[in-house]
Amino acid sequence: MSATPGVGDYGPYFPGSRKIYREGARRDLRVPFRRIELGHMRGQDGTIRRHPPVEVYDTSGPHCDPAVEVDPREGLPELRADWIREREAGGAVTQREWALRGVITPEMEFAAIRENEAGEGAAEGREVQHPGEDFGAGIPARVSAEFVRREIAAGRAVLPASRRHPESEPMVIGRAFRTKINANLGNSAGRSSLEEEVEKMRWSTLWGADTVMDLSTGEAIPDTREAILRNSPVPVGTVPIYEALRRAGDDPAGLDWPLFRDVLREQAEQGVDYMTLHAGVRRDTLPSALRRRTGIVSRGGSILARWIQLRGKENFIYEHFDEVCALMREYDVAFSLGDGLRPGCLADANDEAQFAELRTLGELTRTAWNRGCQVMIEGPGHVPLHRIAENMERELEDCFEAPFYTLGPLVTDIGAGYDHVNSAIGGSVMAWHGAAMLCYVTPKEHLGLPDRDDVREGVVVHRMAAHAADLARGIPGAQVRDNAISAARYDFRWRDVINLCLDPERARRFRYGGDSAAEEEEVDVRYCSMCGEQFCSMRMSRRVAEEDS
Repeated sequence: MSATPGVGDYGPYFPGSRKIYREGARRDLRVPFRRIELGHMRGQDGTIRRHPPVEVYDTSGPHCDPAVEVDPREGLPELRADWIREREAGGAVTQREWALRGVITPEMEFAAIRENEAGEGAAEGREVQHPGEDFGAGIPARVSAEFVRREIAAGRAVLPASRRHPESEPMVIGRAFRTKINANLGNSAGRSSLEEEVEKMRWSTLWGADTVMDLSTGEAIPDTREAILRNSPVPVGTVPIYEALRRAGDDPAGLDWPLFRDVLREQAEQGVDYMTLHAGVRRDTLPSALRRRTGIVSRGGSILARWIQLRGKENFIYEHFDEVCALMREYDVAFSLGDGLRPGCLADANDEAQFAELRTLGELTRTAWNRGCQVMIEGPGHVPLHRIAENMERELEDCFEAPFYTLGPLVTDIGAGYDHVNSAIGGSVMAWHGAAMLCYVTPKEHLGLPDRDDVREGVVVHRMAAHAADLARGIPGAQVRDNAISAARYDFRWRDVINLCLDPERARRFRYGGDSAAEEEEVDVRYCSMCGEQFCSMRMSRRVAEEDS
């Protein structure tokens, strides 16, 4: 395996970075990374010390500079087209079924290479990392393709890669791997266009979204989804009940299994990689859910609850789950079994309705696994900090260690305007205890529809939460970037400090206010603006160390 320079620049957002590729066992398997080039430092003796680069996981795709306009009708190259054709010649099966047969697919190898983020000798400070606590996840020293295969076969990981979405760059979701994050997109009845949603998707993946979900409820839902799929380098998820409701004239009573089945098949044909299905909202659990302080806060959950109430029947997704599995297997669409009864406030957290649904999702997980399908489980919601661990423990037990994908959880109910931070606090704790993917929340949560800046804020804050969890779990190499930025800070290498941040453009703006001349002048300034030259603690510390040696 080798790393070779690639083309592509990240515009003003990640200066000092370039896209590089690591090669796999076959010539058409080239895995992207973002290499952050670092500067040099001149010692007191006049010698120049060069600092090795840092390589980080890259979700931006071929169009990594969002400032460069692209025609959404052109789409991305079909990276996986040959791999899919080769497999279908021998009979189409899912990634789970290949894994159970002992076969390592190109997608599994691709995902394994991506997990080993820091590279081999790419950065200094690899040996410095605090030991973590992974709560039995079994995190390996180095992720191999065989390890990815075993985790998928065991149901502890999913590799969402529809056969109809060959443009996607494979990734793996599971608690033994790096914590992933999802960004929600989608139009509404009164806002957004196809071009805007593609732009938001590109913006999300630039900042680090590992998957995106198209939650469109407005006009032209299939066209919007098609544009996102053809331009998305990451897996795309949907909640099919939204489109089904639109087709039913926005009347839950008009829903039925044939209509919903048609929506499932059409979305699978387009290439959706995973679908949220609220199959655990059951007739016998509704009374306890409706006694809550905030009732049912899931859109999909409330739609199905209303249908159950109006029709007096059991949830049609639950009733027809075998048929759903057959369709999902046909296209290798992963299940994201939805938490339709998630708590929407702290008072409702960890109640009987929530955990009754979780037990049903465990039952359905077994059914889907037996039919060759991949499954992850969605989780809360609003949960106080001290009750987060219980959620993870119950999910592992009731759902047999299937990957947990959580919305936060939000740890207070008073964070309106700052709910992205509220969510990230809970998300970091949940991911430390084993959640595999965090659904981002933006500052507009509970208040309004997010714009591009809100998307950026939500992704970056949840990227930080995911990284904090990876450090706590002891993911090998997770601390390399932290060590590099710490060394740069102590050396007063301001350009490297900024370029190693999660959001360099914002850090630069905060420090220089957009004044490029000030930035150039400050390259050799050996103190920070907060303390000033005479009160800089690190400057004094260095002097003490030098005189003491």
